[in-house]
Amino acid sequence: MSLQHYVLALFATANNVAAIPLFLALTRGLTPKQHLKVCNIATLTSFVTMVVSLFTGVAVLNFFEIGIPAFRIAGGLLLLRTGFSMMSVNPVSSESPVENTSLSNVISTAIIPIGIPLTTGPGTMSTIILFSSTGTRDINTHLLILIAIAIVTAVIWISFLKAPIIARVLRSTGLDVLTKIFGLITLALGVQFILTGLSTTFPNLLG
Repeated sequence: MSLQHYVLALFATANNVAAIPLFLALTRGLTPKQHLKVCNIATLTSFVTMVVSLFTGVAVLNFFEIGIPAFRIAGGLLLLRTGFSMMSVNPVSSESPVENTSLSNVISTAIIPIGIPLTTGPGTMSTIILFSSTGTRDINTHLLILIAIAIVTAVIWISFLKAPIIARVLRSTGLDVLTKIFGLITLALGVQFILTGLSTTFPNLLG
């Protein structure tokens, strides 16, 4: 697979479009310095989660004796669920009240649920593990995935940093449409994972 393929897949599953309204609600009233701190923490959480999935995911599967085809099917089903939820999402208004806006609570919320699972959830972890499993002994594959993770992380950071501008430009409808587009891509990715897993497990079924 090419770098573009990895970037598109990760961007579809690790997108933070749905998290932008909640992020805006949480950071409303914070100083620019505090806003940047929350942005950095949420992005770092996503980056660490993706890197850990890349380098330890296959080992975890081997430890539990879970075959890659079975994990492909399970991951595909998970992506289908994620995709359907993105297709039916109703964005949270950036004007939603926040009960407690103390910096410590905002930072903890930047980790969960903004970093995990809104931005980087089980679907993203499954996607990275499945990609890395195809090149367990291939350093180039892992390097390409790592570069893709770095690119997506940069996009996530910029999206959170410029969240107020993005929200003003796209408004609620624009965010909704963009989320559904990525939801459709996530659905297609999930179907592909399921088909690949089934064809590996039952070579005569789809052949």
